[in-house]
Amino acid sequence: MRTLARSTINRFRRTLRDERSRLEELLAELEAEQERARVAETAAERSPDPNSAEGGSIVFEYEKEFSVARNARDLLAKVQNAERRLEKGKYGVCEVCGDPIPMARLEALPYVTTCVRCARRV
Repeated sequence: MRTLARSTINRFRRTLRDERSRLEELLAELEAEQERARVAETAAERSPDPNSAEGGSIVFEYEKEFSVARNARDLLAKVQNAERRLEKGKYGVCEVCGDPIPMARLEALPYVTTCVRCARRV
């Protein structure tokens, strides 16, 4: 089993912390925007017909924001899981086969928990 240098662990800790903060801020902004949209919609005399061009555009924007928020929540969960693994001394080790995860893979996706071979199987 590969042991990562303390400096490497600290670098990944900072990277994961920064990514977690970025995602938390993004989610807060998206939630605030969704709340503003709900308030504006209920304050309007009536909501646009979803079958009209304006209504269809609004529905599309809601769906897009929902998708972005869902993706951000999923990624945040992965980042938090990687942070827990880092604290437990399991960071950089494939959770399926136990082999080291290549450094290039961790550099590209610091939240991954599987090697490429196991990721392909899953």
